[in-house]
Amino acid sequence: MTMRHTKRQLGRSGSVRRTLGLGIVWLCASVALPAVANVTAGQSAPVFTLNDTSGKAISLSDFKGRTVVLEWINPGCPFVQKHYRSANMPTTQKAAADKGVVWLAINSTATSATDYLAPPALASWMQQHQAQVTATLMDADGRVGKAYGARTTPQMVIIDPQGVIRYAGAIDSKPTARVEDIATATNHVNQALGELLTGKPVSVPVTRPYGCSVKYAS
Repeated sequence: MTMRHTKRQLGRSGSVRRTLGLGIVWLCASVALPAVANVTAGQSAPVFTLNDTSGKAISLSDFKGRTVVLEWINPGCPFVQKHYRSANMPTTQKAAADKGVVWLAINSTATSATDYLAPPALASWMQQHQAQVTATLMDADGRVGKAYGARTTPQMVIIDPQGVIRYAGAIDSKPTARVEDIATATNHVNQALGELLTGKPVSVPVTRPYGCSVKYAS
């Protein structure tokens, strides 16, 4: 086999890998979704009560007068894995907690989905990845996810102490599953919280979320 032929084969192999990778990302982000609300910044946050992974009922109203971050999560999603395996999401969570912000992770994955994790398994995964959340909530029927217009994992919402949504969208500005892109991305949550907590208007209140589609029950 000639060197030229070998290089041609390697080139084709690399091209196939890139194509497959893009195909996986496309499938992850482009599955048709059931109807969800169109919730955006400036609207009142829908109230809800969900059980956490230990079975305790947690209500948004429990945190009246405090800033709250909602994070839609599915550990089976490579975009979620990007932000947890790199420690980007736990670091963002801790920075928020250090400022007195409540952080609620919400799993709206249907129990019938292949990547659904039961509450104990999800709690274990969060602990393994050193998540710094106030609570991890189960929303298997998708009621809360649909009320907030959650379409992807991860997807973020920031609610001010008056119960008004001040940010809705992506965790950052690089819509990829590549860990190396985190270093050059703008962390929209850090930016919005920094502005909100210092009394400034949120300069970028809405961005387009990216990630895997939420696997709703119907």
